Amino acid sequence: MMKTLFLNPPSFEGFDGGAGSRFQARREIRSFWYPTWLAQVAALVPDSRLIDAPARGLSLEDIAPLGKDFELAVIYASAPTFHSDVAMAEALKRVNPALRVGFVGALSAVEPARTLAATRAAEFAARHEFDFTIQEIAAGRPLAEVDGISWRRGDEIVHNPDRALIHDMDSLPFVAPVYHRDLVIEDYFIGYLKHPYMSLYTGRGCRSKCSFCLWPQTIGGRVYRTRSVEKVVEEVALMRTTFPQVKEFFFDDDTFTDDRPRIEAIARELGRLGLTWSCTAKPNVPYDTLKVMRDNGLRLLLVGYETGAQHILNNIRKGTRVDIMRRFTADCHRLGVLIHGTFILGLPGESRQTIRDTIAFAKEINPRTLQVSLAAPYPGTELYAQAEANGWLADTDVVEGGLVRGDGRQLAALGYPELPAAEIFAAVSDFYRQFYFRPAKVAEICGEMLSDWDMAKRRLREGVEFLSFLHRRKAA
Repeated sequence: MMKTLFLNPPSFEGFDGGAGSRFQARREIRSFWYPTWLAQVAALVPDSRLIDAPARGLSLEDIAPLGKDFELAVIYASAPTFHSDVAMAEALKRVNPALRVGFVGALSAVEPARTLAATRAAEFAARHEFDFTIQEIAAGRPLAEVDGISWRRGDEIVHNPDRALIHDMDSLPFVAPVYHRDLVIEDYFIGYLKHPYMSLYTGRGCRSKCSFCLWPQTIGGRVYRTRSVEKVVEEVALMRTTFPQVKEFFFDDDTFTDDRPRIEAIARELGRLGLTWSCTAKPNVPYDTLKVMRDNGLRLLLVGYETGAQHILNNIRKGTRVDIMRRFTADCHRLGVLIHGTFILGLPGESRQTIRDTIAFAKEINPRTLQVSLAAPYPGTELYAQAEANGWLADTDVVEGGLVRGDGRQLAALGYPELPAAEIFAAVSDFYRQFYFRPAKVAEICGEMLSDWDMAKRRLREGVEFLSFLHRRKAA
């Protein structure tokens, strides 16, 4: 095996990048997801090393000298950070001209020719799911014989046949040993999860057809492929033993609750372990399943509501209804299951009225916390194709700076004849203010702080970061 570096490269300060984040941007408060896509493949390559530069606060100058220590560098590239990703590849290559460099991630999955055309420092780009692709390259297999890549042969870019999706998910090794070897878990913060937390995937892909969602349309596919219940529980038990300081485990599958008999079986096993855990969920999980989850350690659900407007849910093919979302949320409140709700402004069909309706809906259902993102037309998604076809892109090339600002925070990438991008951008701050600056919500947060001194210190820090975020948006 080649000595291999897996790199989530440096970019903007505080940027939560593509190796673990669905919305690739610097968030309102300090936030880092685990680079699980890279950790999974690193587990397949013995004696490799994973570096998560953003979470560690490492710069290009910190990373570049390491190029001399490796034979192969695999860089996770994303659309918002592609220029700095290219710069990182070129810096490594200058230090070690013999180093073989390749890109993985959502951008190279769907635009491999463009990825390779941007720099001769990169020899190949892996398309779609890349675990065994990279394992074969690290083992020395000639690029011409590796399925699932595009690669450079002289001045020609060659596209090899696609690689089949992995259906035996139990064939993938655990990520826990890589986390232990290469990561500092205290670097990873998510505002609504206990700290330190630990996240993992128990499956890939998603049955839903949401037009905006990045991973199912670029890497994971639209079929939910899962690990066995036994393997999931075995890895979580290993994580608990390896990382006794972890206070919460988070299952970060695109929609962990898609397979209800399986989630109930996993929940019962987690209950026997006595763990606190949280997961992603679509806002349609029935009460009986929620109760099984709650009774076995579930604390919080990360729920993508997106909007309170039914016609927008239809436009994005969300596959649910506003009345079902209301019932689901009421069930969670009744059971004492907390919700972090995520909303998106600027999706097709958005108007000034739908923005008002969505803010009112969020206040009505009242998740414990929420996140408001701007619609992001990532290359390879249906939303991107729609935006190109209809002239909705505020910047015609999202890879050339149309997704984030110079500080890594989101831009309003879409605009409409009756709703320009600038108004959509401004509505995010208004949404946050109307939701969080209500007396009842302020009292709820203060009550949480009074009950837990560690949480009080954390919420104070996050409050300062959040107010600073709102101030910067107002000045933008």
